[in-house]
Amino acid sequence: MVVEKNIKIGVVSCSGEDCLGGTISRMATRKMMDENTAYTVATLCLPLFLAGGEEERGFARKYPTIALEGCSKYCAKRATEKYSGKVSDVLNVADFIGDEMAESKLLSTRNLTDEHMQMINQVLTELRKKLDAIAKDCAVANGSDHELTGNCGCSCGGNK
Repeated sequence: MVVEKNIKIGVVSCSGEDCLGGTISRMATRKMMDENTAYTVATLCLPLFLAGGEEERGFARKYPTIALEGCSKYCAKRATEKYSGKVSDVLNVADFIGDEMAESKLLSTRNLTDEHMQMINQVLTELRKKLDAIAKDCAVANGSDHELTGNCGCSCGGNK
């Protein structure tokens, strides 16, 4: 099945600046944005989302959205569900590297080791799987012109 660019999916990434999990989630999101996917992926700015950014909140209301968490506080999921509706999926960096490591002190991105890059790539691989599953569900349920109306009937989150 070919999934077309008409399908849009949002990623709300952790904005935690003081822990490694936040850095890993943001770097995985950045790498994902640099890839050419068969559908449109938008990253939503969590601080702007929290400050009342209607563009961010409106996107998350209309399109399926994944919360990419840096730790077990689930700030991205809680904010999205408070201001826009249920997220389509959640990915927590701590599930891959452990809570203690995720909440450890931040390193400058200039000082990331090969081990840290492996963590980023592991999270990116799982994020891709979740994005691909949502895109496939949307395409199957609604055809390649899928645009959520709040009542799409697929598992992408459109029936928020």
